[in-house]
Amino acid sequence: MDARQPPVQLLLRDDPAVDPDGDTAPAARVGIEDHPTAFVAPPPAARTSRLGHLLRSTGRHLLTLVIAVVAVAAALVAWQYYVLAPWTRDGAVRVQVANVAPQVSGQIVDVRVSDNQFVHAGDVLYVIDPFDFEVSQRAAKALMDERAADLEVKQAESQRRQNLSPIATTPEEQQIFAGNAAQAKAAFDAAGQQFAQAEVNLKRTKVLSPVDGYVTNLLLRVGDYAQTGQTNISIIDAHSFWVDGYFEETKMAKICVGDRAEAKLMGYSEPITGHVETITRGISVANAEAGTQGLPNVNPIYTWVRLAQRVPVRVAIDHVPPGVPLVSGLTATVDIVPAQPDHPAGFAGVLGRLSEVFYGPPPPRPGCIAATAGPAPAETVPVPADSPPGPAGKLEPGLTPGLTSPPAVR
Repeated sequence: MDARQPPVQLLLRDDPAVDPDGDTAPAARVGIEDHPTAFVAPPPAARTSRLGHLLRSTGRHLLTLVIAVVAVAAALVAWQYYVLAPWTRDGAVRVQVANVAPQVSGQIVDVRVSDNQFVHAGDVLYVIDPFDFEVSQRAAKALMDERAADLEVKQAESQRRQNLSPIATTPEEQQIFAGNAAQAKAAFDAAGQQFAQAEVNLKRTKVLSPVDGYVTNLLLRVGDYAQTGQTNISIIDAHSFWVDGYFEETKMAKICVGDRAEAKLMGYSEPITGHVETITRGISVANAEAGTQGLPNVNPIYTWVRLAQRVPVRVAIDHVPPGVPLVSGLTATVDIVPAQPDHPAGFAGVLGRLSEVFYGPPPPRPGCIAATAGPAPAETVPVPADSPPGPAGKLEPGLTPGLTSPPAVR
């Protein structure tokens, strides 16, 4: 060191300082009084504090970036699942209901079922008072017997006249007796039809179940009057249950006839399994309603947010878990499991699902839905031409022999 330069004096003192992280730590304050260009290295504690601050700041940025990436991926997956995946909460259990109406009128004298009772096809549901119909049946039987006796007499008379010689009878008399026999036969046939109708009506006083199922909403009681053709009892067909899933039109491209389906009812964890049976080909359109003079009534309001239409998809039931009752009208969540996956497994499948968010669903699989049939050929209802009745010989052959022949010349 040059003896002409003054010595460097370093003033060091502990001064409590606050680092950028908010931690209080002793920091070294260096004061340079005699030589402004002198360099003094910071103490080891200060270097450690700065390194920790840098690592914490970098960690915060990385964590923020990871959270942002996860949030975007979760939003894309949720969009793909809720908007494009073939499932819906808007499902319901459906069933066919046989509305039973009597074919004859009368007072109900016996009700043989109770509400919610299971019945088999052919079981008697209730009985209408049969007295009037028994009287009609016996009267029709008596009339038929009378017509049968009259027919036998007139046929015998006609046969005798046909066997007589021309001296004992005339052709005119033969024709009269043959006509009487034909009329007696027609009357006998009519009486037979009346008797058959009376017998059927008597049997119809016992109203039978047309299907195997459950009696529902039974309000019938003894003493009520049953009117012909008016429903008074309903039977739920136990073999006709199915599930309707009302899918948004944005999801229809991924639904094919034959795909496996699962329907989960509210309150039951085990799903009902089945397959897509049919897809409805038409839903109601409000703008198709006719207005004044039969012209289409088109709504002029067009909102910028359009709700997707719902298309009914019928799911045939293949298996019902034990303990899960089928009740028409229950709410179901329907999930379609395609027979062939739309995307491969792995990273490529993830990219494929994410691409649907931006480019829409892939094209439907070939043979997904049966092709629409072509236009039906024009058909006309045949109108029978009015034809006059034929000659008497064609109506009853052999009844009028020689009627159209010219008289013999004597």
